Amino acid sequence: MTTQHPPALPAIAILGAGSMGGAILQGLVASGIAPEITVTNRTGAKAEPLGRLARVESIALEDRPDGNLAATAGAAVVLIGVKPAMVPDLLREIAPQLRTGTIVVSLAAGVKLATFAEILGADAAVFRAMPNTPAVVGEAVTGIAAGASTTPEQAALVRALFATVGSVVEVAEDGIDALGTISGSGPAYVFLLIEELTKAAQGKGFSEPEARLLAERTFIGAAALLKASGDDPAELRRRVTSPNGTTERAIAVLQDADLAALFGRATDAALARSRELAAGA
Repeated sequence: MTTQHPPALPAIAILGAGSMGGAILQGLVASGIAPEITVTNRTGAKAEPLGRLARVESIALEDRPDGNLAATAGAAVVLIGVKPAMVPDLLREIAPQLRTGTIVVSLAAGVKLATFAEILGADAAVFRAMPNTPAVVGEAVTGIAAGASTTPEQAALVRALFATVGSVVEVAEDGIDALGTISGSGPAYVFLLIEELTKAAQGKGFSEPEARLLAERTFIGAAALLKASGDDPAELRRRVTSPNGTTERAIAVLQDADLAALFGRATDAALARSRELAAGA
């Protein structure tokens, strides 16, 4: 992993600055070392607020149909942030515009590097990246996998880009989809747990604002403690769990639910869906 922040980055285009592309964009801007960034979205409603960000040109494709080509023309790095099913058509659109050496980074779940090579050519410099939405606050975990025709220098640049928004893990392509089931989808799992703990607090008589405070700040505080201590989470759990105490009783109920198997099934389901997306389903 690395969290080093480089002094400068080249011009970047984000084609499809939706949920994930938008998170990367906001993280790059918040990092304070954002390069010139051009982003595209289908509608003016989505494009307009992004255009208010510093050093960002935001293009609405409904107003400028050649926006993807314009964004690609001046970029050294092109991030593909559209939905997986839209990737092949977008690649065919921009392929004539790509300059030699332009780095193309896919944010699309399930779309293989082979698809990019087939459309852009075997010599194209392509990476797959699997970030997560905490990029907005500089706390992302991003997995990256390099294509066969990339250079170490290009890999270093892609690492540097994603290091501006968090930590980076380099994996082989066959590990990207599995990584996505953990860190990529992981924030949703955490938010779901917070939702359910909030409901439990409300069920015990706390108001909605009180319940949210109790649940949310407990998760935030626990994560901060884990980060600051550097200790294994199992060890931190043991320190909170006094023998024959209230926490031990609650943990026993959770363990009876076989959380290990539950998370295994959940991440297996996410991986199966990623493979369906890769197959065009």
